[in-house]
Amino acid sequence: MAHILVIEDDHQFRAMLKEALTRAGYEVTEALDGKEGISLYLKEPIDLVITDIVMPNKEGIETIIELRQSFPEVKIIAMSGGGRIIPEDYLYMAKGLGAKRTFAKPFDLEKLLESIHELLQEGPDS
Repeated sequence: MAHILVIEDDHQFRAMLKEALTRAGYEVTEALDGKEGISLYLKEPIDLVITDIVMPNKEGIETIIELRQSFPEVKIIAMSGGGRIIPEDYLYMAKGLGAKRTFAKPFDLEKLLESIHELLQEGPDS
């Protein structure tokens, strides 16, 4: 069973993602922000990270940079509903910094599940 870390500060959105991923057969660990997410990533094996971009304490861009520097093979999906700029701008930055896939909120849950499946099937050098 693949293990996914969901980093999302919105409780309801995080709970919805956890339920959908659990139903799809994944083990899910939750984090409220990038600081907690990185701490959890260091404690247990994670196959894929899904992170929001705009969060308190440590936002998603910072989280992506830190994870990719320490763990270049990490598979990351970034998502954003925007903030001060439109979501696509944040997601463009996230992609450039190492996110393998990006999603603007709201997004099609089936497309997210397809992307997760594809990324988990890829080898470490993909």
